[in-house]
Amino acid sequence: MKKSSKKGSHIGAGTLDKGLRVLEAVEKAGRPVTIQEVASLTGIQRLAVYRLLSTLVERGYVSRSEDKRYSATVARRRLLIGYSAPLSGTPFREDLAASVNRAVSQRGFELVMLDNGEDDSAAAMRNVETLLEHRVDVAMFFQPVEFVGHMMADRLFGDGVPFITIESPIQGGVYFGANNYQAGRLAGQTLGRSAEDRWAGRFDFVVLLEGTRAGTNAQARLAGALAGVREVLGDIQQSRVIHLDGHAQLESSREAMAALLRTLKRGTRLLVSGFNDPSSVGAVEAARAEGRESDVVIVGQNATREGRAEIRRPGSCLIASVAYFPERYGESLLKLAGALARGDQVPPAVYTQHLVLSRENVDRLYPEEPHSS
Repeated sequence: MKKSSKKGSHIGAGTLDKGLRVLEAVEKAGRPVTIQEVASLTGIQRLAVYRLLSTLVERGYVSRSEDKRYSATVARRRLLIGYSAPLSGTPFREDLAASVNRAVSQRGFELVMLDNGEDDSAAAMRNVETLLEHRVDVAMFFQPVEFVGHMMADRLFGDGVPFITIESPIQGGVYFGANNYQAGRLAGQTLGRSAEDRWAGRFDFVVLLEGTRAGTNAQARLAGALAGVREVLGDIQQSRVIHLDGHAQLESSREAMAALLRTLKRGTRLLVSGFNDPSSVGAVEAARAEGRESDVVIVGQNATREGRAEIRRPGSCLIASVAYFPERYGESLLKLAGALARGDQVPPAVYTQHLVLSRENVDRLYPEEPHSS
């Protein structure tokens, strides 16, 4: 009797687990589903799903329609989303975090938002453990330092939590963000056309203002920029390409650009592709301080607040920036997270919209912002 009781308890626990998995699958679907769909979502055999659904119908947790589809009758648990990222330091990060908060509120989801810091791997991993403790349905993270992102992804994948990586594609997750190579091409094409308009296509160097600590995906935007310039101006010898590491930050980019300008005689014409807007604004400030703005044309990436303000400034050599619209990311991210939570098929990469933002369209796209004096 004792042995039989122990075995029965084990079977009951297994049945309860399967029943809860079936109920959660029906709840998360957000629409009436068939037995076969529930079986596919849970990995439970079709006959067992039928029996469990019949029990749930009898107990009032699930309803069955005339076309043999099942819907949850109890209030669905709100989807719990985890978001871990550096939450400050650049307008891009701040706009992204604000858009996630806004979208979560609009959709009625719940959110655990955690600050990773800049490149603190220990803090990032503590945040992952916190997300796992909260049993989030889907995790989303933006981690500029690539190896830290891989550490986070490995832990989430090992625990079976679906996750979205933002701006850096990592195995095991769904990527959301820029198509960096294409964004770079847009910047390069803009630089090439500017050289045609200003200097009849003649220039001395292409400067790739890099951020070498960023992942290879983000670095692809600079490879794309060089390809874009070549599409407009023709082949460019490598001796005319200068790689300048600005660490993707304003101050270090300003210092690197200032040092470069001091090695070049006045009148040397430079086409500069910035890794992001902070690096591009730093390059502008260096050219301005050296009185060399007429020698330099710069196109940035991200078109965030500091870039837009500089583009509006009369006479600035930052003529454009490729916009990613991080303030719009939230709604798309939450839509993708909902699909992952339901077990829907999603593409491995979802790209954001890219647009060259310049003096001609900045006020139309961001009419609420003041003009720089």
